[in-house]
Amino acid sequence: MSDSGGVLRLVGTVLPAGEQQELHLSGGLVVDRPTAVSVSTVHTGGWIVPGLVDAHCHIGLDQHGGVDEEVQEQQAIADREAGALLVRDAGSPVDTRWIDERADLPKIIRAGRHIARSKRYIRNYGWEIEPDELVAYVEQEARRGDGWVKLVGDWIDRDAGDLTPCWPAEALNAAIARAHELGARVTAHVFGEHALPDLLAAGIDCLEHGTGIEPGLLSEMAERQVAVVPTMIQLENFPQYADQAAAKFPVYSAHMRDLYERRLHRLRDAFEAGVPVYAGTDAGGVLGHGLVAQEVQALTEIGMSGEQALAAGSWAARAWLGAPSELRPGDPADLVVYDEDPRANPAVLTHPRLIALRGNVVFSR
Repeated sequence: MSDSGGVLRLVGTVLPAGEQQELHLSGGLVVDRPTAVSVSTVHTGGWIVPGLVDAHCHIGLDQHGGVDEEVQEQQAIADREAGALLVRDAGSPVDTRWIDERADLPKIIRAGRHIARSKRYIRNYGWEIEPDELVAYVEQEARRGDGWVKLVGDWIDRDAGDLTPCWPAEALNAAIARAHELGARVTAHVFGEHALPDLLAAGIDCLEHGTGIEPGLLSEMAERQVAVVPTMIQLENFPQYADQAAAKFPVYSAHMRDLYERRLHRLRDAFEAGVPVYAGTDAGGVLGHGLVAQEVQALTEIGMSGEQALAAGSWAARAWLGAPSELRPGDPADLVVYDEDPRANPAVLTHPRLIALRGNVVFSR
């Protein structure tokens, strides 16, 4: 169903304001109430939420590396049908710019391709380089991305048999400073504890996973509003990773189990200290797409209320990424409608009633 050049009307409780409103959609935007054009009412009742956000996603990637455009389209559709209408792509080895030309697919904010240390990451995923190349590759990916660069901050060091930092402090300092000069924010994959002090000292803007965050880091993170995207669903794979590594890398295996056991406590401490937390699924590696509703629900496990978790996967995440965060006239008409209040019952997020993307109804039941 599309607007066919007319105006679509929805009535419901609009979040985050929580007020009963009429919304009118035309030309891809929320518009003021029209007076002299045809208006079609497409939904009455329910709760209307600004489009969901998957803030850690990988359209264009599967567990083996880059995928073709047909699979990219399937991934994007799966995210859209789950209500994720804005995606921060946290690293992809392929060019997905063609998706920008499709009005029926989610908007992607790209972080370019992962930048990893040589032989210290998943094959076929990222650039694998040495520290003296880091600034040049950060410059390259800052120019290719949409305001973000993604570093691999720690990974298993086979010589050490455990997670260790991928970059020396001086390389991080120069690279992150250069990204900031170019107007890009920098995020980093980091599972463990040891890479975090240097990343924070260098001015990192965001941490992916963040299971190694310790209490002594929280005041600085909260003061500078260094965000965490914990990828709660992905963390459930830590015991499997530990099992797979137990025979060859017992120290790493034990470390991953410890990180898993402490994950809820550490992430709860971060959230309660004022560290911004946002929803991201890590879809596109071992995980499938379309899991944003489950990820938002999982955030309640670290002490977020239903409303706080929903904000982390909708209006708050949109504001953090520089996108309009409320459905006001002039804002993109990207929204999801639910039969129940998702703040009170986050489980309803897995059952959207209607999804509108750029003013067109792309899903309705």
